[in-house]
This record gives sequence, structure tokens and C-alpha cells, in this order.
Amino acid sequence: MSGRGVLVTGASRGIGRAIAAAFAAQGDRVAIHHRDSAKEAQSLLGELPGQDHVVVQADLADPDGVRRMVDEAARALGGIDVLVNNAGLFLHHPIAEMTYEQWQDAWRRTLDVNLTGAANATWCAIQHMPAGGRIVNVSSRGAFRGEPDSPAYGASKAGLNAFGQSLAIALAPRGIAVASVAPGFVETDMTNEHLKAPRGDAIRSQSPFGRVARPEEIAGAVLYLASPSAEWASGTVLDVNGASYLR
Repeated sequence: MSGRGVLVTGASRGIGRAIAAAFAAQGDRVAIHHRDSAKEAQSLLGELPGQDHVVVQADLADPDGVRRMVDEAARALGGIDVLVNNAGLFLHHPIAEMTYEQWQDAWRRTLDVNLTGAANATWCAIQHMPAGGRIVNVSSRGAFRGEPDSPAYGASKAGLNAFGQSLAIALAPRGIAVASVAPGFVETDMTNEHLKAPRGDAIRSQSPFGRVARPEEIAGAVLYLASPSAEWASGTVLDVNGASYLR
């Protein structure tokens, strides 16, 4: 087998799909994780250059499913050199419009996937990194500027940043570097509806470039942080938002 073994969660669509394609293009072997989009995952599998790629499935809210999925990816890839925690859930749940039960459900569902799911995938993945590796978390500018109508999302991404920085310290002695990217708005099939006028014009105007990101731009940042030369970037949270939010 050539290249590195790379597991990308939420890889069947959007940013994750671009990340998987970028790793494959440089000769890595990729495990394409999905929850319930088998058709899209198989489509991507057929498009990736190279060989030895694989599709794996799990609901990241299911700890046993996560462990099974990561172990399956490791067997197929001959180990895991890179984990990209990309999968995420974004739910609309403004506090003033929710019942208490709806509020609790939104928080539970969001944190189970965005934070606990990523933590569980990381624990499982490092069991397959005896010679070191890279972990890259896909966060959000919402971790810093807030998400008033989706507060669980903003909180989960802030937690993901803190988790990544904690593990950057904990895993350095094992040769594992951990970093995060924090995108702003990205043009994907899931955001196309939001980008239609007039709301889309307001979203694009948040950046002085007058546009939103392309998935490939986020993938490029992930590729760098996962590279052998990026060890000294461990602990970094890299803003990739076109100057739409500065901190």
C-alpha cells in the first residue's frame, strides 16, 4: 500500500467530500465515512484516484458504532495515519422558540455528534497510530462569534477547539499532532438554499472578498495541517473565513 491511511468523517458530501478528494489526489488511501448517505459515498469512492479506498458507515452518536467503524477503516487501510473529524450537525433551535423538551433534544443531538462523536472517534483512531499521526478537527467561526439561533452548534465547536488543544498537549509525546480549521460560510449542496438572494447577498457581504468559501479551500487548509511539515502547528485553530470574522 502507498500513501497514508486517512479517515474522514462526514466525507460523502460538502467539505468532507472535498477533503477526501484532496487526500486521494496526493496519493493517500481514504476511508469515506457516512451516516446515511451510502449512495453519495459510493459515488465518491468511484471518483477518487488511486486504489485501496473504502466506505465505512456509522452514526457518530453511537459509541459502539464509532468504534466498529474506526476499526473497520483501520483494517481496510492498514492502519490510520490521519483522522479528520469533519462530520457535524447544525440544528435551528432559537431559545425563545423552543419548548424545554425541544431545547434538550437539540443540545443532546448536536453534542452527541459534533463533540462526543469526535472525541470517541479520536480515542478509537489513536489505537491505530502506534508510530504517530495527525488529527485535524473541522470547527467553525461560530465557536468564536456565536450562533444565536443554533447555540448548541457554536458551543459544540468551541468545545471541539478546546478538545483539540488539550489533545495537542496530551498526544505530542506519542508523535501525534492535533489542530483545527475554523471555516466561515462554505458553498455546498447543504448551504445552497441559504445562499439564494436576498439572504445570500448578505452572507457573501460578510467577507470583504464578497463571496463564501469553496470546499476545496477548506480542504487545502486541512491538507496542510495533516502534512508531515505541520507538526509545529499542533494546537492551532486556523481561521479560514475570508476575513469575515477576525479575532
